Amino acid sequence: MKTTIVYAHPWSGSFNQSILSKLVMRYPEASVIDLYGDQFNPVMSVEELALFSKGESLDPLIKDYQLLLQQTNRLIVVFPIWWYGMPAILKGFFDKVMLKEFAYKEGKAGVLVGQLSQVKETYIVTTSQSPTWYIKYFGGNPIAKTLIKRVLKDIGLKKVKWINEGTIATSPKEKKNAFLDRLAKI
Repeated sequence: MKTTIVYAHPWSGSFNQSILSKLVMRYPEASVIDLYGDQFNPVMSVEELALFSKGESLDPLIKDYQLLLQQTNRLIVVFPIWWYGMPAILKGFFDKVMLKEFAYKEGKAGVLVGQLSQVKETYIVTTSQSPTWYIKYFGGNPIAKTLIKRVLKDIGLKKVKWINEGTIATSPKEKKNAFLDRLAKI
């Protein structure tokens, strides 16, 4: 099974970096898309927007990422939850990489038909300042409602699991290590 990890965190000393390292140990053959490391530009320019409806892009990284994703059977996305959502660089990744005819086609009445159905399992691995229960029940559950049930479903990803390590700033080292151990088993 071909694994691709999409990683979105700017600081090499973060717990997210520890997560990435653990996942790379678990899946040594995995391809890693490091959005900050690649200096991916998440901003949609006027020129790119003109190509958007055609499913085209000016950024050469887009084609590289799309080629990797076409070969992917297991997708793992790692990011911190900031302001109840994903970092802007990851939002830009979805905006600019998941283009028409590549990630979806438009069906009847504008309903999207996902084109990445070769991805058989997807893991969303996040960290947050807030406890997971707070994000789910008081924060509107944005990861499940927006990312998983809309964006990922609309591009054809069906089997998606969200794993979050909450209260990251105050979490003891033992709890963080237990979280990393859990990741080694996915």
